[in-house]
Parts: sequence; C-alpha cells; structure tokens
Amino acid sequence: MSAAGLVLAGCGSSDGSSDAAAATTATGAAGTTAATTPPPTTEAGLCDFTASPQAAARNVHPPKDSNPPTTGTVPLTLATSVGTIGLTLDRAQAPCTVESMVSLAQQDYFDDTPCHRLTDQGIYVLQCGDPTGTGRGGPGYTIPDEFPQNLAPAEGMGPGTVVYPRGSIAMANTGRAHSGGSQFFLVYKDSPLPPEYTVFGTIDEAGLAVLDKVAAAGTEPGPGGMTAPTMEVQITDATVG
Repeated sequence: MSAAGLVLAGCGSSDGSSDAAAATTATGAAGTTAATTPPPTTEAGLCDFTASPQAAARNVHPPKDSNPPTTGTVPLTLATSVGTIGLTLDRAQAPCTVESMVSLAQQDYFDDTPCHRLTDQGIYVLQCGDPTGTGRGGPGYTIPDEFPQNLAPAEGMGPGTVVYPRGSIAMANTGRAHSGGSQFFLVYKDSPLPPEYTVFGTIDEAGLAVLDKVAAAGTEPGPGGMTAPTMEVQITDATVG
C-alpha cells in the first residue's frame, strides 16, 4: 500500500513499504488490505519474529521469547505531551504482538516518538509507533498476524467489514501478510474496517479522553499524503507495569 493508503494502508510497518492501518474507503486512499489468514502461530505456539529488509528505526532486538504466555494482561502506560494514555495488552488475543510491544517498550523504542497520523473521517484512529514520524519506520523485524475472530459486522458496509470498537488497540500493516512491526493505532470511535489488523488490547477512560481532545483539534497535512494531528502528540515514555 502506498503511504497515502489508510492507516492501515499507509500505516507504516517495518519493511518500509508504508503504513497501514487499514483503510478501505474510509479515507479515500487507494491501496489493498492484508490478506485474511488465520493467526500464523505454529502448532507449538511459537512466534515467528522475522527480520525485515528495512533497517530498524532504532537499535532494538526482537523478543527473546518466541513462545510467550497466551493468558493474562500487561499494563502499558504511554506518557504523552497531551496527557497519559493507559493501555491494557491482552495476551489471549494476540500473544506474539503483546510480547513484541512489551519488548520494544522495555528497550525504550517508543520513548520520544510522535504519533504521526490522525484520521477523522470514515475511520477514527490515532497512529503511533514510528520513531521516524514518516509512517515508514519499524523495528527491523515483523510480527505474525493474529487477526481478530470475534468483531461484530459493520452494518450497512460491504461483506467482510467489521467494527473495531472505540477503545481498542490494533497493529498497522503494509497490506501484506505478516507485515506488522511497531506501528499501532488507537481507536477513539467505532471504525469499520476489514478484520485484517491484529487487536491486542484496550485503552482506559482517561486515555480515551486524551484521544477525544486530540481528535477535536482536527487534522492537517502530514508526511506522505497522510493527515497528522493538529495537536501534536509526542510519546515521552512508554512504561510496562
């Protein structure tokens, strides 16, 4: 997908092809979406953290545990320039993705990074996780897809479109299978998308209030044809626990 493609299609990932949170008709951006496949964990439950052709935006390593826990939750707090956003990461939903997010946070990958993309038409998300702020940066490896299986169909939309509910967190990708890296999007209003973005947790009420404030301030032209939040959002610190 092109960088103009929706967060989702333009949601940068670690292979440098662009971003990609999704995006179908929501932003009018052209591009394809990731092929729907079952979660690609092996029978043994192993996570395949595959090296990306693109160099890492920061010097980090993939998670050391390729067989992470598949139950329980992990708190992750994003201290930002506009307020604190509390996240609860759900290992049962996406064990490989949660393990990667925890590993990157512990390596300070997300510290002092911008949330470079805001969409306020069709879908409603704030996209973060790229230290370069271009929508193309990633950690130097990719994460296997762990697509959601239980999202409700989006009424009045085409077949295969589901609702990513307000308060959910999902991974961006490039539109190709297993291409997620470090970029993620925070859903501040119910958003219709294909079920091709890994959901891995939820946002607390205080964090949603922060996102509402950012969304209310609107958007402006951003990198690569994307829209950036008018109210600049900088993650100053990402803390596990």
